[in-house]
Amino acid sequence: MRHSRTAGIAFAATAALAVLALPTAGNAAPPASTHRVTHACSTPAGGFAACFAQVVTDTGLAPQAATPTGYGPADLRGAYNLTGSGSPTQTIAIVDAQDDPTAEADLAQYRGFYGLPACTTANGCFRKVDQRGGTSYPAVDAGWALEISLDVDMASAICPACHILLVEADSASFGNLGAAVDRAATMGSNVISNSYGGSELFAVLFGVSSHYNHPGVAITASSGDSGYGVSFPATAPAVTAVGGTTLNWNGTTRTETAWNGSGSGCSSFFARPAGQASAGTGCSRHAIADVSAVADPATGVAVYDSTPFNGQSGWFKVGGTSVSSPIIAAVIALAGNASSVTNSFPYSHTGSLNDVTSGSNGTCPTAQWCNARTGWDGPTGLGTPNGTGAF
Repeated sequence: MRHSRTAGIAFAATAALAVLALPTAGNAAPPASTHRVTHACSTPAGGFAACFAQVVTDTGLAPQAATPTGYGPADLRGAYNLTGSGSPTQTIAIVDAQDDPTAEADLAQYRGFYGLPACTTANGCFRKVDQRGGTSYPAVDAGWALEISLDVDMASAICPACHILLVEADSASFGNLGAAVDRAATMGSNVISNSYGGSELFAVLFGVSSHYNHPGVAITASSGDSGYGVSFPATAPAVTAVGGTTLNWNGTTRTETAWNGSGSGCSSFFARPAGQASAGTGCSRHAIADVSAVADPATGVAVYDSTPFNGQSGWFKVGGTSVSSPIIAAVIALAGNASSVTNSFPYSHTGSLNDVTSGSNGTCPTAQWCNARTGWDGPTGLGTPNGTGAF
């Protein structure tokens, strides 16, 4: 159910907007993509979030019944120097809105195709619940179903032995998504991935940032897909904000640049992680992003989803920072160190990250907020995984 907006809230919103120091959406459109893409979710209303999955729809790259396009597990693990399968003692929680009725079957298709071990309800590896921990699932939504397939596939690709908990919020309202995060934390998750975002102003008005702070549980969130500008929950104080790159990997050589759609900038409300104090962000509050991974749809990942999306089903090539958040969450699980990892941890372990030093996501008043450089920058944070040492 949508939150009602009282006159007091409306007044507070107007006042808060008047004092924002930085935009909450990109102030310049990122360069046009060389690929045609469709956003899986529509632009959210106030107090709601949208998923950040972007589907490539070029001729020849449309969903195909038997042949995936985009990077698979071996590509991602090779590009980021990841070894080992992880441990079933680690649970990666995926929080999304609405229901994906084919989530488990589609996961089986993905894992089977790539030779990953089965992850099912029957063997205890996979579990799907509603935001109350039960099975009264919300209404089906094709866009969110594709997002869910993307998220569980990326968790599988990076940490194939880890368990997966899918928590489906009743709707994409901040209140319901926050309740789903709380549910994931109470059900034994080691790390929680959130591939969605909305206005941080409304997050403040509805007081939902506390849902994204569970000591001993690592929480990641996508930085956004509209170029320079920030979104919530990536800006929440305890969250690891995950930006996006353009990844080129040929099986031997990795090159990465900042993806022009990656969200970045300074929170207008939320405190920065302690580790950012000496990182040269230029922000007095949480600077976005902290770390990053592949997100450009042009160099996107293979995803299997049989819930029809725009009349198609099967293999999709997908991008957006919806890809990078579950990748980083799974790297944390693969490291097996989630109980000790805060969003400050990577700032003292930069030697285990690939520094991304070129590319831009728009124009901004302070160069590093939208331009990749040596060290921390907005679009890519401290960089991408080079093994698990930074987590």
